[in-house]
Amino acid sequence: MKRCVVDASVVAAAFFREPHAQAARRVLAGGGELHAPDLVWAELGNVVWKRRRRREIDESEAVELIQDMLTLPLTITPTEVLLEAAVRLAMRTGRTVYDSLYLALAVDQRTRLLTSDRRLVNALGDTPLERHVKWIGDLD
Repeated sequence: MKRCVVDASVVAAAFFREPHAQAARRVLAGGGELHAPDLVWAELGNVVWKRRRRREIDESEAVELIQDMLTLPLTITPTEVLLEAAVRLAMRTGRTVYDSLYLALAVDQRTRLLTSDRRLVNALGDTPLERHVKWIGDLD
């Protein structure tokens, strides 16, 4: 994809070899214009923390993963810029404000949110917002 918003689920898929990891890696390394709200850093930190807590990785691997994630070529938008639109979207769609921050950014950038969250994609199906969300599995 030339330009898109990526959520933490896509980044995590690429780093942890989750389903659709190859598609996620292609997007992250593809040279396209990648956007995310600053919330992505906290969400990725939490993913790494959970993996460490479950003993899937050790502490040094956790630190290395965070360092690698911070080098991703993401254009970051502050949450405060997106918050009002995200809250409105959350109230309209019944999705969390967290998910709606990514969606608000996709709407603002006139592009799509790329996600591995199938429930989010399904929830927005058959709505006017459907054109702003794409499931990573469609890129496999």
